[in-house]
Amino acid sequence: MKITIAGGGIGGLVTALCLAKNNYEVEVYESVNKVKPLGVGINVLPHAVRVLDYLGLLPEIEKIAIKTSDLIYTNRYGQQFLGDKRGIFAGYKWPQFSIHRGYFQELLYQTCIARIGKENIHAGHHLDAFEQDENQITARFINRKTGEFIKEVSSDILIGADGINSVSRKQCYPEEGPVVFSGNVLYRGTTVMKPFLNGSTMAMIGSNKQKMVVYPIGHVDEKTGLQLINWVGNLKEEGENRLTVRDWNRQIEKSFLLEKYTNWKYDWLDVYQMIDKAIAIYEFPMSDRDPLETWTFGRFTLLGDAAHPMYPIGSNGASQAILDAAALTKALNTHDSILEALQTYDQERVPATGKIVRQNRKKGPDAILDLMEDRFPKGFTAEEIPHAEIEQTMSKYKEIAGFDIETLNQKGTDL
Repeated sequence: MKITIAGGGIGGLVTALCLAKNNYEVEVYESVNKVKPLGVGINVLPHAVRVLDYLGLLPEIEKIAIKTSDLIYTNRYGQQFLGDKRGIFAGYKWPQFSIHRGYFQELLYQTCIARIGKENIHAGHHLDAFEQDENQITARFINRKTGEFIKEVSSDILIGADGINSVSRKQCYPEEGPVVFSGNVLYRGTTVMKPFLNGSTMAMIGSNKQKMVVYPIGHVDEKTGLQLINWVGNLKEEGENRLTVRDWNRQIEKSFLLEKYTNWKYDWLDVYQMIDKAIAIYEFPMSDRDPLETWTFGRFTLLGDAAHPMYPIGSNGASQAILDAAALTKALNTHDSILEALQTYDQERVPATGKIVRQNRKKGPDAILDLMEDRFPKGFTAEEIPHAEIEQTMSKYKEIAGFDIETLNQKGTDL
């Protein structure tokens, strides 16, 4: 069976590795001419790390990632109201990884070259359109910059893993329109600095009106004692003039952001100084798309951000793309009919990811930030923290996202 994957991001590359491990003939086509380690930090949750363990990638990932030990929530004054253990520190069989998105993609890319062959990975090939009949599906690729035709490729299956602005999704849903802007803009950066807290903690600070997310994505340098810290400033900025096109590489000047976070200085973290010393700062409008009723049309199906772009809340973007890869491979392994396999994948993943997209629009687990800000705008005492209410919100989200500990720990390392 020959399978074509349009898109060489995290979802497309993990899918290629899963399929290749199960002896499917796979080719990956990526729009850009050269895969570069772009972006900033992401988190990969235990249920997705289980899939990476299946692929034998954990030893290499551990070299470039942090095993997240704790997730803390604080108000804008730095007062902590929740400390949540993560990954293996919470009793999961698998860790939660905090990692540089670009370094992770580069690792997956190099692993694909080693396992499926460089000749089966094609850079500079942008999916333009596809058509199919009862026997095969044919994808048309062009040069993205010039529009020049490159070639057509026929296979048994075409997977559209071509991101939030997916060409393949648009062909299936031509009337869908642009992405849906949340009204929030993310300002993302990395800073080489002294570790904060225990060096493996993720912190959520503030409220959804003005938030700062901070976590390490690199090991402490033995010579300098410094660590690469990823941070994301989230500002509510509704208005007609806000950009809505997501771009990993749109840089801004730091002065605007420094003004917003002038007083965010705590005994455990100086947010202002962290922003001031940033390597670069990128503007990223927080956008998604409405969940679809189906991703699958005959021999074609969607995967990853092309299928279910979601707000980066709850660390689920990359994780759900990895789960897509596992579900698709398992469906192909357990069905003789390609069409039945793709429908099985569709029936499992469409509702599962749709719930997360909708829950993230309701702020997901970060709803507890607003709960505390609304009730205690001037701060709180330890006795005032509504622990039961907060825990209920967190547990509900873990169940919706598919990584409640009891369910996950019952699974093995197979698909």
